[in-house]
Amino acid sequence: MKKTIILIPVFNDWQSLFKLLENINNEVSNLEAEFSVIIVNDASTETRSEINLNLNNIKSIQVVNMKENRGHARCYAAGMKYIFEKKEFDYVIPMDGDGEDRPEEIKQFIDNLNYQPQKPVVGERVKRSESLFFKFCYNVHKIFTFAFAGQSIKYGNYTCLPKSIVEKMIKEKATWSSFSGSLAKVVKDRTSVPSIRGKRYFGPSKMSFVNLIKHSLSIIAVFRFNVLIRSILFLLIYLFLIFQNISLITLIPIPLIIIMIVAVFSTSNRENILEFNNSLTNIINIENLK
Repeated sequence: MKKTIILIPVFNDWQSLFKLLENINNEVSNLEAEFSVIIVNDASTETRSEINLNLNNIKSIQVVNMKENRGHARCYAAGMKYIFEKKEFDYVIPMDGDGEDRPEEIKQFIDNLNYQPQKPVVGERVKRSESLFFKFCYNVHKIFTFAFAGQSIKYGNYTCLPKSIVEKMIKEKATWSSFSGSLAKVVKDRTSVPSIRGKRYFGPSKMSFVNLIKHSLSIIAVFRFNVLIRSILFLLIYLFLIFQNISLITLIPIPLIIIMIVAVFSTSNRENILEFNNSLTNIINIENLK
């Protein structure tokens, strides 16, 4: 029976996390795999309520408590590094702790692994539950990612990764900044399954418009040299086309492209392999909930 670890980052949203654990327990009851859960607590400022968890289908639950808040992406990165170095496992399933990654889709991941056990499975987002404005912004993000980086990334963190892929991910510095961007870089051959983005169990989404821009730049920055080449080619072609009609208006796209290049390369500074390699020193303690 394959050992599968579900990796969940959390910052204060304990109520959603406990509901998620209950739903995971229900959904994996008939699956042929051994499930454990690693929770990375990103230095939460709210006290966790003590509750009795009756989760018979989950072998163990650990909370890895961090001293300093490092952010969502870096929780995933540090969590994978911790699992790879400290645990025996065959697969890792990273998923958000707020309910937007639906536990009922875990079965799709496990079923696909029966056919291609060494190939990562990604949840390709086919439907979202957010507002129309957020959906519009998310589609713009996908267009920009494809236009500037040449990458069509339709998945997020919700994936199922064989141990060999986890090893590649923790050796890639881009993982410290962008999970999906790093996975797209290190693995070209992936299996996709349809994934419906669920609604948060409790409270409003933490993905603001500004955070979405940062998220988009983090992904694009993984492919920054693609961005540079594509931008230079665009500027050369554009200048050739407007050469006879240069004006202040026709020149507007040029500084915008330059600003984009600067923003992407500035964001790429987040890919700090030294910080990533030392990320486990941020662990203050480890609790066993089960």
